[in-house]
Amino acid sequence: MFMKRMVPVLSIFCMGATAAFAADKTLQLEQYLDWETVGSPQIAPDGSTVIYQRNSVNKIEDRFDSSLWIMNADGTRSRNLTKGGGAQWSPDGTRIAFTKEADGGTQIFVRWMDAEGAVSQVTTGNLGPSLLQWSPDGKWIAFRANIPHKSDWQIKLPRPEGAKWTEDATIIDTLHYRQDRVGDKAGYDHLFVVPAEGGTPRQLTKGEWDVGARFAGIIDGQSEFRWTPDGSAVIFDGNYSPNEEGRPYTSHIYSVDVASGEITQLTREDGFWAGPSVSPNGKLIAYSGAKRSKSTFPQVEMRVVGIDGSDERVVTTDLANSPGIFAWSPNNRGVYFTMSKEGAANIHYADLNGNMRQVTTGQHQLNAPSVSNNGVVAATLSSPAITGDVARFALRDGDDFARLTNVNGDILSDVTLGRVEEVWYDSSDSTRAQGWIVYPPDFDDSQKYPLVLSIHGGPHGMYGVNFQFRFQEFASKGYVVLYTNPRGSTGYGSEFANAIDNQYPGQPDFDDLMAGVDTVVARGFIDEDRMYATGCSGGGVLTTWVVGNTDRFAAAAALCPVINWISFAGTADIVEWGYRRFHEDFWTNPMLWLEHSPLWRAPHIKTPTLFMTGDLDLRTPLAQAEEMYTALRKFDVPTKLIVIKQEWHGTTSKPSNMLRTQLYLQKWFDEHGGGTQVAGGAGGEKEPASP
Repeated sequence: MFMKRMVPVLSIFCMGATAAFAADKTLQLEQYLDWETVGSPQIAPDGSTVIYQRNSVNKIEDRFDSSLWIMNADGTRSRNLTKGGGAQWSPDGTRIAFTKEADGGTQIFVRWMDAEGAVSQVTTGNLGPSLLQWSPDGKWIAFRANIPHKSDWQIKLPRPEGAKWTEDATIIDTLHYRQDRVGDKAGYDHLFVVPAEGGTPRQLTKGEWDVGARFAGIIDGQSEFRWTPDGSAVIFDGNYSPNEEGRPYTSHIYSVDVASGEITQLTREDGFWAGPSVSPNGKLIAYSGAKRSKSTFPQVEMRVVGIDGSDERVVTTDLANSPGIFAWSPNNRGVYFTMSKEGAANIHYADLNGNMRQVTTGQHQLNAPSVSNNGVVAATLSSPAITGDVARFALRDGDDFARLTNVNGDILSDVTLGRVEEVWYDSSDSTRAQGWIVYPPDFDDSQKYPLVLSIHGGPHGMYGVNFQFRFQEFASKGYVVLYTNPRGSTGYGSEFANAIDNQYPGQPDFDDLMAGVDTVVARGFIDEDRMYATGCSGGGVLTTWVVGNTDRFAAAAALCPVINWISFAGTADIVEWGYRRFHEDFWTNPMLWLEHSPLWRAPHIKTPTLFMTGDLDLRTPLAQAEEMYTALRKFDVPTKLIVIKQEWHGTTSKPSNMLRTQLYLQKWFDEHGGGTQVAGGAGGEKEPASP
């Protein structure tokens, strides 16, 4: 039976002033160039100060630059510290380690946090270290780096001296030979340690396999590694069995001895296990993941195992989503974790008997928490009214909650934002689904407005109550925006997420999307001749599926879609996910694969549909959009194909491409009746567009 929620039908998040007191100024697209984001807040061991990463747009070089800022734990004296990111406090709080660009690559630096503030460069060369972790005694820094690997299957050319011949061929002899945002996968991720005072890094793990759970986003955790309290070993996740590379969702928890490099596998049950966290007494490791399953979103579990691999056991399966374990209780009796549920992300606690309680509450998202020795947490905070800032609170009970930064306050101080309303609605099979409506800042329910349905990716993902710049910008142009979590979404339990298993896209998610649209249309303020659908990745899949099954939308835009599961399976970088999209292989049951491919619905599409994909995309390769684009051209359906330059999966990683994406969508919708025109009340005529 599908998840049901006995909750009030509606609740309101107030954003900015009401229409009656609306300012003249609304959010403008060009303000994105002044937008800032925060990340990775790190509170000092004594709880006195917080270092956080602040990211801003480099308008000239078309990228995002990051710098480290520091402030008191009450938010005072916030100031720029240095360029770089990934900061980590030393255990005694005297230093921070961080990374920044130097010598033609990423390097580790250590800064003393005394008045002198001396900075030392710890690494050189081209390792490109990431995910820094201090040893408990502060003498070493562990990190992860990619080690190049070249196939030994080679030929010897009779090349004349000085000949200017074509570059040698690329030899591919592994299953995962490329990766989105990387390109050709020419190496493996491994662990290193380096003296904190500088020196030569020493490699701890070696071989043709990766440290770090591959494709951890499927089980919504973060691949991590941790020192044991005595500093003798590092605990990590990954797959130490390269001959199992074809086994999907395979990851285990391991221990590597720092002195000898000897690796011990701690978990035994086949599954995808990630995010290890070591208890303060060094006896237990908590982690999460799922047992091997045919389903694309198996039941998520939180588990513990002894430091020696003994007593592997389940703590709880009563989870709405994947837990992000970040801290043990000081008494070793339980763990604190983040979990996204019904659009919000809060802090939870579970003891080793599986008893759980929620530590923080609220319609917000708390992420990337760090904890001081005295139990004070610093985390990122976002909500419909908060664009992304740093917050502080007590770990044990969530008290003393305070927002410490307001990085976009200067932009929004005189801007009226659209009101965001949460809505729960009924769909097929007695399913309750959740969504949100963003209203234009000057909304008048006696008027008629165009609607944009935005569909999230994944498909096992979740829209939430974080700030949405693009939706607010659409609202400023006079659109009502609807975004929902149809079946397949995370945050509502594995049964809800698995409702689309072996039938995606299909009837359940389509029904939930259309029921959401019907709910908004029933309010009486939507112009049904001006409704539009869009989404990226899994949202692009569902956008093409929607227009293949209904003609109710005036236009649609499918960004980075998959439209043919058979051709996708062998060409995307997530090979095992592609081949496991359905329970039977396509050579066994091709009709199942074809009938759930949006391309199969091409003859039924009448809706003008635009396609947009990055030219470097390896997750949903450009050829996917090309297949549907050419099919619609064949059927004389109005269509365009937009190829965004220098973009991997998604179309907005570069500031200029984010602007292009938004403008192309608006231009397409405008050409098919959208824009800022607002129809009059019932029976009224459309007003001309504002000058």
